[in-house]
Amino acid sequence: MNPRLLALLAATAASTIYGVNHTIAKGLMPNVIGPHGFILLRVSGAAFVFWMLSFFFPSEKIDRNDWFRIIGCAAFGMVINMNMFFKGLELSTPINSSVVITISPVLLLILSAFILKERITWLKAVGITLGLTGALALIFFGAKTQPNAPNIPLGNLLFVVNAASYAFYLILVKPLVAKYNSITLMKYLFLIAFFINIPIGFSQFSEVGWLQLEFSDIWKLTFVVIGTTVLTYLFNIYALKQLSPAVIGVFMYLQPLIAVAFAIIVGADSLTSMRMLAAILIFLGVFLTTRKKKVTSEKLR
Repeated sequence: MNPRLLALLAATAASTIYGVNHTIAKGLMPNVIGPHGFILLRVSGAAFVFWMLSFFFPSEKIDRNDWFRIIGCAAFGMVINMNMFFKGLELSTPINSSVVITISPVLLLILSAFILKERITWLKAVGITLGLTGALALIFFGAKTQPNAPNIPLGNLLFVVNAASYAFYLILVKPLVAKYNSITLMKYLFLIAFFINIPIGFSQFSEVGWLQLEFSDIWKLTFVVIGTTVLTYLFNIYALKQLSPAVIGVFMYLQPLIAVAFAIIVGADSLTSMRMLAAILIFLGVFLTTRKKKVTSEKLR
């Protein structure tokens, strides 16, 4: 099969898994497992899988000067990021989570301006304003509660913290990605995250009646650990080998569409006019902030 077509299928599969995950993970919390216990399960499972995979790849030594950055990546990418998202998902809804997290590129641009001193054009400033307006509209003017969503505004706010943490993680990890093999990075990041998450999630983790779990609970937990944490990363890595980052970025818009459709089909959530308006504002904001200026033929000469 054509490598480009396989890459497109891999990127589609990753977005589909992410989209479905919003509803599946939500359905397990808090009755089966608490959000912080869920993250402990998730990072421990991913650490185990990536360490097993590492035996099939050449061993790499991490430079001493990089360990502080790696610890920071684990803290922002696999501790703060994941815990805020799952706690927010427990309090809010699958549709809200899928909409708000697409604000990550907007927050990434803001952080890059402060940390990397990247210039923000007026068009990108408009995009930032629209994206943040959409997120704030969901937080302050959306529904406050609904069945299985006890505090929607707080949950939506945690999604914003999640997105900001992930954006900061992307800035921190960028130099490491160019320096080390992906499997090497992941095995250390998830191992460090596992130890950091122990005091955060062990209490909820230990409260789970593991021997009393039904089959439906087991396969959903497995889906989140293996599918959402391991396979999506591997799919995206494969896709990036064949496709440009710009093409991969388009799939960001596919995730909320799948999440919304799946949540409505299984009856886990509903689409309201406020959520539609917020989604439009956020999508438009992301489009403007990630839009690249065309280079004229004169400049190429």
